[in-house]
Amino acid sequence: MTRLRWGILGTGRIAGIFSRGIIASQSGQLAAVGSRTQASADRFAREFSVPRAHGSYESLLADREVQAVYIGLPHPLHAEWTIRAARAGKHILCEKPLTMNRAEAATVAGAAHDHGVLLMEAFMYRCHPQTAKIVELVGSGALGRVGLVQASFSFQRDFNPEVRLWSKALGGGSILDVGCYPVSFARLMAGAADGRPFADPVTVTGAGHLHPQAGVDVYAAATLKFANGVVAQVACGTGLVQDSSARIYGTEGWLHVPVPWVLSFDGGTSKIFLHRKGGAAPEEILIAAGPLYGIEADAFAAALAAGRREVPQMTVADTLGNMAALDQWRAALGLVYDADLPHPAAALRSR
Repeated sequence: MTRLRWGILGTGRIAGIFSRGIIASQSGQLAAVGSRTQASADRFAREFSVPRAHGSYESLLADREVQAVYIGLPHPLHAEWTIRAARAGKHILCEKPLTMNRAEAATVAGAAHDHGVLLMEAFMYRCHPQTAKIVELVGSGALGRVGLVQASFSFQRDFNPEVRLWSKALGGGSILDVGCYPVSFARLMAGAADGRPFADPVTVTGAGHLHPQAGVDVYAAATLKFANGVVAQVACGTGLVQDSSARIYGTEGWLHVPVPWVLSFDGGTSKIFLHRKGGAAPEEILIAAGPLYGIEADAFAAALAAGRREVPQMTVADTLGNMAALDQWRAALGLVYDADLPHPAAALRSR
């Protein structure tokens, strides 16, 4: 079996996590890493036994041995380096959010299409068998007619202006960092209720708390209304303890997903609970799976091997819809980044 040769663009924590996933995957191998400095690239290469270390992102993209790149840079850098990767003919798995807003995402999608490369936003949970099982249950009518979805992703970190999460210039804040997950989940479930891959909300309303010094959202909540009657309540936070879980309510029962997002890095068995109307106790459903990020890498490689230009678990159209919903949620808070200022997409095209 010929393995997909990956280049890792960036050497931060998430790049290391995904690299371990490639090592555990059935389809991939680490070929090269690129960083802003040679020292950082060398350190990463030693830690993960990467054959080649490049002291610049440009050098990584010029590496002929690299077939696909994983982009794990801060949010505001995603658009530029995804477009550069597309121009270099590399297939692209870019960390979420794909870009800072929908306008940038559309420009990135256009670049991938024009250069004939595979593009996926790295929502790893979408590739996990647990998510497929939830979609199956909703689509089968096990819950009856779905009416309400509740989902949250939150953690608590103390304010530190030196950390990316609290830096507006680096795309900090909870909506873009983790709020994108429950929005993605809600859209997935609203679509599954009608047998579709996803649905876009007709309205998004929201509120949240902006940090007085950093200007980014510390926590936020939103309500999404869909044309088929599904309503979703989503929440997120980077400075607040919440129950990071999901619940789907229907006319015949409801489903509890205790761990919807970050399932086991090493693989194992997860649990979801189906509460049927009139049932004395919930039905425990077990889902066995391999390493979370290895599954993501394998889904990407499988789509590429099949000649696709999208990964079915997270298509480009799905990403664009998610970015549009996040734009509306941020607008409700008055949260504006530099990328939202006039003509960012035009500037990207000229790079």
